[in-house]
Amino acid sequence: MRRGLLSGYCGLALSLLSGWDVQAQTVQTEALAAPITHPAPPVLNAQQPLASDAAPDEVPEVIAHQRQALALQRSAIVQAEQMQQAACWQKFAVNACLSDARLTRRQALIPLRQQELALNAQERSWRNEQRERRLQGKPSETRGAP
Repeated sequence: MRRGLLSGYCGLALSLLSGWDVQAQTVQTEALAAPITHPAPPVLNAQQPLASDAAPDEVPEVIAHQRQALALQRSAIVQAEQMQQAACWQKFAVNACLSDARLTRRQALIPLRQQELALNAQERSWRNEQRERRLQGKPSETRGAP
């Protein structure tokens, strides 16, 4: 009789412990499965001058600062994707989840790419202006006929 009572208590204790374990795993899975939101693309502050508004000597510094902000945003998006991929491996449909993670990363990177292209265009125009200024300062080279 003691043996039956003892095994009953042990069975009850095991079921309670396994119930807590399942509940803890469920909470952890729900936390991992929560959709990961990507940070918004960087918005330039009113204090931060645009490259087109800056003095000619400050343009490269402003562009470098904006590129650094874009790089930080890009790394945050990639880190969020890695966390989402880690959560995908806990799910049954791993490939579909990984595909969704890649899709959200690509969509989040589109505005960053657009801003990067705009910075490239500003840098090109600044370099062209600098080249034109240098060429205007040089005396024209006219060679005489031999």
